[in-house]
Amino acid sequence: MLLVPVFLLAVLPCAARSTAVQPFAVFSPAAIARLPQQAKSPAAQKAIHAADEALSITPTPMAHIHTTHTLPGQSIRDQSVVAERDWDRMLALGLAYRLTGEKKYLDTETKFLGAWVNIYTPDFLPIDETNMDKIVIAFDLTRADLPAPVQQKALALFATLATGYLKDIEKNSCGKDIANWQSHRIKLATLSAYSIGDAGLIASAKKFYEAQVGCNIRPDGSVEDFYKRDALHYVVYDLEPLETAALAGREHGDDWFHYTAAAGRSVPHAVDWVIPYTTGAKTHEEFVHSIVPFDAERDKAGEKGYSGPWEPKNGTPMLALATMLDAKYAAPLAELEAKQKTQPTPWMQLLANAAFDTSKK
Repeated sequence: MLLVPVFLLAVLPCAARSTAVQPFAVFSPAAIARLPQQAKSPAAQKAIHAADEALSITPTPMAHIHTTHTLPGQSIRDQSVVAERDWDRMLALGLAYRLTGEKKYLDTETKFLGAWVNIYTPDFLPIDETNMDKIVIAFDLTRADLPAPVQQKALALFATLATGYLKDIEKNSCGKDIANWQSHRIKLATLSAYSIGDAGLIASAKKFYEAQVGCNIRPDGSVEDFYKRDALHYVVYDLEPLETAALAGREHGDDWFHYTAAAGRSVPHAVDWVIPYTTGAKTHEEFVHSIVPFDAERDKAGEKGYSGPWEPKNGTPMLALATMLDAKYAAPLAELEAKQKTQPTPWMQLLANAAFDTSKK
């Protein structure tokens, strides 16, 4: 019998969350207060180690980044890839600060976040900016203790992201763009809207989330990108941002995840469609019949994952997010972890445990 990882206890029934719109994305103040209880866990130690490495690193902010439809050496791709490592560092620093209470992590977080919010201007290319969710989550963890000027500039950036992406989502609604770009727009708009606590923007984001579920997911659970790209890479790339948006809703007491559109279309149904590939019951050769020429260019350039069999471990974040949203995914995630020797990213593990109030078991 498979053992359910300890962090998955977070998905067991717990006290109902407030329906009030508190200004945070996924880490509530209550969850943050419980993080020190996990300071000695492997996930916490991994985050603290990454934060320790960041203490001696100088931020490399850019006014714009660009990686979309570029190969190594083209445009500003290489500089952007290096700069984006700062976003991982911010998330690690935020976690380390809340796990340990040590001010050195907050001070370094302030340096990194301040450097970025002072110069960054969104370009609203969602693949360029999708990893900015790490900045929003890092802000959850430190906002209460950040200097006022940094906090205000961060909130202004998030307001720009939320309003700008919602406009783009509306322009690219069903029939125009229902592929992964739209899913990533929805994630960025949702997390930003929740971070600033704007109920109107949140309501719009939820409406577009539901529209994307109805347009992008087919009745059998497959997603439209699978037929365009012939790759599970793009199936999980469609689902992870929708799950992250749903997680923000869930942390505020609103169940987006189980929304079901016509003909049974839902994110859980899409996750169910992927699970046979994570268990090894099915396999898939990636990008063989892709109709997008750039996929072949990336393979020719030596980018990993654009040919050959899909690796089940790449479904770990998708299943970890799903498990935080529905306990039925605990078993397939545990099976994947056991077979592939993989673990969810630290923030997912730590949030899962912190969001579960053990005093109310």
